[in-house]
Amino acid sequence: MELSPAPLFEDVAGGPAGGQAHWLTTQDGKRIRVAHWLPEREARGTVMLFPGRTEYVEKYGNAAQEFADRDFACLSIDWRGQGLADRLLDDPRIGHIEQFADYQHDVRATLQLARQLDLPKPWYVIGHSMGGAIGLRAVLEGSDFAACAFTGPMWGIFFTPIMKPLSQLTAYWGPRLGLGEKTPPTTSLESYVVSQPFEGNVLTRDPEMYRMMQDQLAAHPELALGAPSTIWLREALDECAWLMGQTAPDTPALTFLGSHEQIVDRKAIRACMANWPSGTLVEIPDGEHEVLMEPPEVRLPVFDQLAAHFVAADTKPKPEPCH
Repeated sequence: MELSPAPLFEDVAGGPAGGQAHWLTTQDGKRIRVAHWLPEREARGTVMLFPGRTEYVEKYGNAAQEFADRDFACLSIDWRGQGLADRLLDDPRIGHIEQFADYQHDVRATLQLARQLDLPKPWYVIGHSMGGAIGLRAVLEGSDFAACAFTGPMWGIFFTPIMKPLSQLTAYWGPRLGLGEKTPPTTSLESYVVSQPFEGNVLTRDPEMYRMMQDQLAAHPELALGAPSTIWLREALDECAWLMGQTAPDTPALTFLGSHEQIVDRKAIRACMANWPSGTLVEIPDGEHEVLMEPPEVRLPVFDQLAAHFVAADTKPKPEPCH
């Protein structure tokens, strides 16, 4: 695979010095962007950060620095349909996917790049939100990860009792009525952090981290993404249902869940981790969705636990099937 340099907005990423980004073309012809950073000292392995919906590699520059401080290389991805990757609809503000499994094309291209760059092994994966669904499927399908971790993984989507039937109706009937590329009712085409002030947000309790996200999009509005399409919603609901029906893999897992989580389904996360013999669930009191972007007294111990989990992965016993 020929390497093609891609932009990396270091003015807002805040990652370790010397970070690089590359364009990749997936097997089905989509262009995605992948960035990686190396620590100053010899790396203990590479952490692959699988972002959530609407996110982009610069958002994880701070996390890459935390892992570099703990002697890990780091890699992150602009999934198809977001960041600087190919947008999939004429209106680039709408997040879209034809089939949720298409994200695995992005995973495979990324792993091929990691092999070509000879990124330090062992390799580990952290899946956040939507990236938690993508990451879990990748682990289930046998990707080369020595251990996995998740923060607020999207193994179910949170809806209020009033919104749940409306959302399901929209997801499954909207595409049949020719509305598959439209956004669900009550959603916005504007990025959440642009339209929502810090007060009352459901992402983080840290005003500095929230301001960082706002500043990134102010400096580079081409990274912004709004609501998903109804097809994305349908595909996401189907993917969550499929994931919850699978047997937990043998891979050691550590999952963090904010007790005040309001974006993904807390019950689904608890149920999945309860059936994962080599898995540990850590709940963050009063934590919101962005566990890696909570205040320093919360997020720094999380990074410490993640690093310890990865280092210890090879010594953990292999589990028995859980279902």
